[in-house]
Amino acid sequence: MKYKLFLIDLDDTLLDFQASEKLCFYKTFNQFGLDSRPLLEKIHEIYKIENNKLWAQVELGKIEKDFLKIERFKRTLEYFELTLSPYEVSEYYLAQLPLNIVLIDGALDLCQGLKKLGDVGIVTNGIKETQNARIHNSDLKNLIDFVVISDECGYAKPDLRFFEYAMTKSNQAYDKDSILMIGDRLEADILGANHFNIDSLWFNPHEKKVQPPANPTYVVKTLNEILKMLN
Repeated sequence: MKYKLFLIDLDDTLLDFQASEKLCFYKTFNQFGLDSRPLLEKIHEIYKIENNKLWAQVELGKIEKDFLKIERFKRTLEYFELTLSPYEVSEYYLAQLPLNIVLIDGALDLCQGLKKLGDVGIVTNGIKETQNARIHNSDLKNLIDFVVISDECGYAKPDLRFFEYAMTKSNQAYDKDSILMIGDRLEADILGANHFNIDSLWFNPHEKKVQPPANPTYVVKTLNEILKMLN
């Protein structure tokens, strides 16, 4: 086995962010007096559109995450002409995220297996307090050697500087040919690995087509395939 360091994305690779995020979103709006499921579904769809737009700008270095945290709710509330405070909604929502953890099938077995092969580092674009709390509240916390969060280092995947910063957090120096990046997003995880000149494994449960310029070394549909492939 040539890989000794495994860099793994968090959301939608190890943690089912879509499931936990939707649960937290509904709980948040319930807290502020909205309990119509059909309306909440419409609000959530608009929120996801605005959130994705803003995260794309964060990853390009055009806006800061502190702006995103409020702006995504501000835009959503304005779209539906709701008079709730985006600051209060954001604060409550972010407090809920670490409390509702859903693991992707096979995530625990994967981390246990990789830990036997080398070091495991979580590399994630996200908000420091939220991501650290979510990891701490999951069953993965004792299987992780280090965590790198874009909010801490000042750069987001796929920026080369994010990966350079990640190397300063590892327990020892690694040759690039001994490092494997595992993630679900071509434009962040795989392209970032390409920029850093390390091998990458694309977790692709929906069997999407590879979109250049991202170029994964390996592609799997389930996390359970990874250990079988590496052993």
